Order: sequence, then C-alpha cells, then structure tokens
Amino acid sequence: MSDQLKANSLSFFESLIMGVAGSAPGASIAVAISSLLATAGFFSPNAVLIFALPMLGIALAYKGLNHKFANAGAAYEWTKIGFGKPFGYFSGWALLISAMVFMVTGSLPLGTATIDLIDPSLASHVLLTTGIGAIWFIGIGLVLIAGIEITSRVQVVMSSIELLILFSISLAAFLRAATGHAIHPFSWSWFGFHYSRASFTSSALIVVFLYWGWDVTANLSEETRNDRPNAAGNGGFLSVFVTIASFAAFTAVTLTLFSLRDASGFSDNLIYRVAIAAGLGRIGGYAAALALILSSIATLETTMLQFSRTLFAMGRDRALPGYFGEVHARTVTPVRAMYLLLAVGLVVIFASSFMPSIASILTDSVNAIAVQVSYYYGLAGLVCAWLYRDSYRQSRATFLQYAVAPALSAIALMTLGVYAISIFNTTTRIVGIGGLIGGILFFRPGGYRRVPATVSVS
Repeated sequence: MSDQLKANSLSFFESLIMGVAGSAPGASIAVAISSLLATAGFFSPNAVLIFALPMLGIALAYKGLNHKFANAGAAYEWTKIGFGKPFGYFSGWALLISAMVFMVTGSLPLGTATIDLIDPSLASHVLLTTGIGAIWFIGIGLVLIAGIEITSRVQVVMSSIELLILFSISLAAFLRAATGHAIHPFSWSWFGFHYSRASFTSSALIVVFLYWGWDVTANLSEETRNDRPNAAGNGGFLSVFVTIASFAAFTAVTLTLFSLRDASGFSDNLIYRVAIAAGLGRIGGYAAALALILSSIATLETTMLQFSRTLFAMGRDRALPGYFGEVHARTVTPVRAMYLLLAVGLVVIFASSFMPSIASILTDSVNAIAVQVSYYYGLAGLVCAWLYRDSYRQSRATFLQYAVAPALSAIALMTLGVYAISIFNTTTRIVGIGGLIGGILFFRPGGYRRVPATVSVS
C-alpha cells in the first residue's frame, strides 16, 4: 500500500469526458427535467440558462484553484488551505454526503431503464427498480476498483454513444415539432423571468443538481497528464458548456411536444417519451433506454470516483482515519474507500426501497443534494476569490475571472442553500442539514499532517 495515486493516467480529452459524464446529461434529463417543468413551467428554458451562470462562476473557481493546487481532495484541500482545517473538513464531508445520497438518485434510473427494455409498465415498482439499481451499483464499483485507466476507457466509449443518441433524439424531436406536430410552438417568452418566489428557489436548486458533477475532473487532477496547461481545470470548465446545450435542447423540445401537465409527470424516463413523440418508434425507445443506462453508469462512476478520491485525500491527511488514505499496490486505486462506498451505498439504496414512490425518492434526494452542493461549491468559490484577491495588480481579467465571478457565484449558491432549507419537507431537511451536522461525530481537530501530493500545475 502507498499514498500516491497513479499519475499521468488521463489525457485532457478524457478529463473533458469525465466532466460531461459527471453532470450526466442523459440521466439528469431523464429524472430531473420533468421536476423542473413542474416547478418553473414554461420558464424552464430560462432556468436552465440563467441558473447555469453560478455554475460557470464556480467552474472558473475550480479552474483557478486547480492551477495553483492540484489535489485529489480538490474542494476539501483548497478550503483547508484558504480557510483552515474545520472549513476544509466540512467541505469534504458535504461532498461525501452528496455522493452517498446520489447513490440512490443515480441507481434508480439504471433500474428504470433496464425495466424499460423488458416491460415499461413495471418502471414504477419501487422495490424492483431499487433492486436492479443495486446490482448495477455493485458492478460499476468493481470496474472502478480495477483501475483508473480501465475506468476512463469505458467512460469515453459510453459517454460518446450517449451524447450521439441525445443529439439524434433532440434533432428528430425538433424536426417533428417543426413539421406541424408541436403542441406549443417555440416562444421567446420561455426565457422570461416571471417566477414566483417559491418557484424561483426550487427551480434554481433543481438546476444546481442538473449541473453538479463536472468537478470530478479536479478530484482526478493527480492522475491527469499535464501535457496541456491545467488540463483537469480546463476539462471541467469546458464540460459545463456541453451539458448546458443538452439540457436547454431537451427542455425546449419537451415543451413543444407535450402539454405541461404531461411533461411534469415524466419522472421515469423523459428521453424515452421524447423519442416516442418524435416518431422514432421502438428503435428510438430502445436508444433512449440505452442512453439512460449509459449515462447513469457514467455518472455513478464519476460520483464514486469523487467519493473515493475525496475520502482517500482526507484519510491521507488524517482528517479521517488514515486507513482510507492508501492505494492498492497493483491497481493503484483507493480500494478501502471503495469498499466503504459499496457497503454504505447498498444500505442507502435498500433504505430507499421503503419510500412510497420513485418520484418522491428522486425529489427528496435532488433537493438534499442541491443543499450540500451549494455549500461546498460556495466555499470553493470564496476560497478562490480570497486566494486571487490581489491579482488585479497583475491583470484585471484574471481578477474578474478568478476573484469577482467566483465570489458572486458563491454568494448566490450559499444564499440559495440557506433559504431553501426553510421551504423543504422534513425528509429533505434531515438529509440536507443532518448530513452536514453528522460530520461533527468524525471531526478530528488534531491529527492533520502535511501531504506532499498537493502540487502546482503549470
């Protein structure tokens, strides 16, 4: 066992693909766009674009911070450097809890899509769906344990096929709508700002969940080749634009082909519904199910990578038990962190099977994740602004890019998270707030050690 990950394993292109896979266009569209439509209604296209701005600001923060400090702990390490050990610890803890909750949100679409290939009428069966999702969850974990290079190759193939399917279905749907089959003709009013106070906040949190995940590139920075400057930071930043295009396209085309009432109820697999409505028939339906399966596998992989690398970095630093801060001698992966992830993830997935419906599971988990993400993204934005606070002396562009934009984005996200807590149900509050508070039980004020793995990226 050692405490060093396998360096120079990922190229810039693989880093970009990892960022796209982390946000999971297919899975996010399938399970969350219908919730956005139910909340924001005809202003959903506006929500997808306007609430992407804080994400871009945080992506700039990650780019700037990764340029200074490449570390598998990413947000944990940066926040510790900028604001001290307690803030760093709870930033890392928030990511770990978000990943755990996502084990449910990410596994359910896999169960649903698998059932769609056999008998779509069974897709709402909670126990069956969670059971199949758990099987997929275990299989994906075993691939990750095999090593980052194998994981990356699998990821590139899956995400490329997924994006091709999504592009084809959205193009067919737009053509279908343009040839007289649109229920609602395209309107620029969809990009208006006529939100109620409650719908504004809820819509913003759903969009935060939609875009979350691209930051996995920073957690893989120790394993990314530096044949291009700041490859991991640039990969994460550019991946956000790919997901923006995917989300905007499917949100708009769904509004054209369905009534708002129908579209708001497609919490099982919206891509499948759009493919059928676009006239692609059974083949389109199978392609949609395949896209959802591939996307769900991809995003579960990247979420597991984030969890394992963050836990590894915190263990290596002795912020959590040092047992997790070592890698396997042969695969050079943090297998102990993966074993914990698999064990706890299966418990969480099993517990979710007792909830009344798939829709309620997804809604509560999306909201809880968004609160956690707003917190640790916000901290990263503030840290970046603090570390680059004097950069105006050398360059105004650098100051605006790495101080002003991250600070404004961080304030927006953290304000959103605090306000959201007051309007959510008990389950969401318990998971969202209780998950953070639970970190106190494992917090170790002493015991940190300096880790040489934090490196500067040219």
